[in-house]
Amino acid sequence: MARAELMDFDKALEMFEPVLGFEVHVELSTKTKMFSDAPNPALAANDITEPNTAITPVCLGLPGSLPVVNEQAVTYAISLGLALGCEIAASSTFSRKNYFYPDTPKNYQISQFDEPIAFEGAVEVELADGTLFTVPIERAHMEEDAGKLTHVGGSTGRIQGAEYSLVDYNRAGVPLVEIVTKPIIGAEHNAPLLGAAYVSLIRDIVRALGISEARMERGNLRCDANVSLRPRGQEKLGTRTETKNVNSFRSVERAIRYEIQRQAAILAGGGTILQETRHWHEDTGTTSPGRIKSDADDYRYFPEPDLLPVVPSPALIDQLRDALPEPPAAHRRRLKTEWGFTDLEFRDVVNSGLLVEIADTVAAGAAPQQARKWWTGEIARLANAQDAEPASLISSAHVAEVVALVESGALNDRLARQVVEGVIAGEGSPAEVVAARGLEVVSDDGALIAAVDAALAQQPDVLEKIRDGKLQAAGAVIGAVMKSMGGKADAARVRELVLERAQA
Repeated sequence: MARAELMDFDKALEMFEPVLGFEVHVELSTKTKMFSDAPNPALAANDITEPNTAITPVCLGLPGSLPVVNEQAVTYAISLGLALGCEIAASSTFSRKNYFYPDTPKNYQISQFDEPIAFEGAVEVELADGTLFTVPIERAHMEEDAGKLTHVGGSTGRIQGAEYSLVDYNRAGVPLVEIVTKPIIGAEHNAPLLGAAYVSLIRDIVRALGISEARMERGNLRCDANVSLRPRGQEKLGTRTETKNVNSFRSVERAIRYEIQRQAAILAGGGTILQETRHWHEDTGTTSPGRIKSDADDYRYFPEPDLLPVVPSPALIDQLRDALPEPPAAHRRRLKTEWGFTDLEFRDVVNSGLLVEIADTVAAGAAPQQARKWWTGEIARLANAQDAEPASLISSAHVAEVVALVESGALNDRLARQVVEGVIAGEGSPAEVVAARGLEVVSDDGALIAAVDAALAQQPDVLEKIRDGKLQAAGAVIGAVMKSMGGKADAARVRELVLERAQA
């Protein structure tokens, strides 16, 4: 497929005004699915790996099977609606959204249409430079997820060029809340950054609520990014495209930027934009056509006849409102104070998108500065090299374990970096990697004294320099010892031994 012509981003923004919209799907971490008692594969504790094993007749839409609403999913949805500043409906209903696709065994999806559980909200998004932007929320509604298709035989893993497709219905029926924004106007040059920041905020909210693991790389949190352009001074909104299932903050930013540049080139050339879904290609940083986007009428919505309306009591809504965690902005201010970070240090943490991971690492026992150092340093570097999200490579608990091993003296930073690499490579926990690779720091005086004496024999003038007050001369011996012992020597103890030799 020929690469689309793109307009320079700044030029595109001179000619056109970008209008955004986001549909974020959040998989809820309930024990069972939305309408059946099948185990929920979105809950990591369920550890479901074999295809088509977490299913029931309801998941497959078999004749005679009837759905039953998951009460926990309803309370999670209400909590999320409240956290988004939404009104909670006194009564909300489910509908059938009719469409055919192989991963939807019933040929319809049970969703909410004209009576969602939450509506009319807003959230305040903070950009990296401190700019605040209010994103209006149209609705948050409950629905079930579809199954998963695996396309086999093609070079890209997508349906184009595949020889055949395999379907796994484990995900069919997983409870979702879809958060739909109103058109977002006024972001201008910050549009790509706003998209990434908004999705990051949603992740922070659902994690704080404890209703989803919100791992984008696992599909717990998925974003459909809508982009349209209108000529400067025009009131009518342009035709939008919907880039589906973008699975990282960086990709959300890149996809929005790309669509602005692509659409601007088409419009400036006299062309028209198709209202369609588009696929995001992480490897090339481009989008490609999916299918013509259907309007609500094409889905032939009608009320789900097998489910009663959801009517939460005012007491339940008040109880869930009282249980809400502190808002993300207040949470960040509190963490900055508790951790003792400077404005610059904390801004770097927020901009890295790793605040949640660092907070979880601190909660697991690591010192805040050490948690920041490892996540924004070595782990971020390795993630960039693999074009992956840092949180997908290593857990906060394992980072805290690495920090503890360094603090105890069992590892130095050099060895700790090797341990992190081993954990990421799938070799086990930090302790298991240390044992398997033999990476623990050597602090035994016998081995260290032998190495120090060997190094001093090669540099006999060092002791005299130290005796003359040139303590920095010890660095040459320490370096030699570290090299001879493969970086495993306890550098602090080596320094002590060298100074002891000089005083003898």
